[in-house]
Amino acid sequence: MIYLILGSVFFVLIALLASIPFIRSFLKNHRPKGFVNLALLDPSIFIDLKYYGEDNFVGRRIRGYEAPICYITLPAALALKEVQAELTKKGLGLLVWDAYRPQRAVEDFWRWAQSLDNHTKSKYYPQYWKRELFRLGYLSRKSAHSRGAAVDLTLIDLATKKALDMGTIFDFLDPTAHTNAYAKNLITKEQQNNRELLEKTMRSYGFKVYENEWWHFTFQDEMYPNRYFDFPIR
Repeated sequence: MIYLILGSVFFVLIALLASIPFIRSFLKNHRPKGFVNLALLDPSIFIDLKYYGEDNFVGRRIRGYEAPICYITLPAALALKEVQAELTKKGLGLLVWDAYRPQRAVEDFWRWAQSLDNHTKSKYYPQYWKRELFRLGYLSRKSAHSRGAAVDLTLIDLATKKALDMGTIFDFLDPTAHTNAYAKNLITKEQQNNRELLEKTMRSYGFKVYENEWWHFTFQDEMYPNRYFDFPIR
């Protein structure tokens, strides 16, 4: 009985502390257990965080990306390390564009979609008005990236250090980026073969591709399947 009482008191104290603004801010901005720096775990993986710079569909740095550090949960990172090891035998490697994404970045996308700024439209979403992108499934108010389980990536030739031709650039929000693009005659056979190699290899180590984006993969055995984090990347 005494343990039940002590346990209840403990959780009440935690709840009270969490209600204090300073503590609440600390908890929100603190990197939780299980998130690792992918570059430290496997330095052989190429990383080019698109949302840290301006080369993305918004055209500027995204809120929450304060440093070029690629965080992801440990189980997903270990799986990527295995993917990289297999690809290396074929003279290929991974090029990662994004992994953990703060919830504040997702909200930044939403605010951008409501604005009048369309200067990246011709390059990234030529067929749609940007307010349609959430309804069409290219963007979401909640993302597996914020759970530390998703990663955006492609294949790179280790000899030339050039990315393989997948038919579109990263974040091309268009049917050409769909996994069924070849069936609709939107990409070439070579481009489809490259996509299939990427998907097959990722699937072998527990990842599932998102049908609207050939580059987007989610690790199925998630560490935090029901939590969306907002700590900044710093």
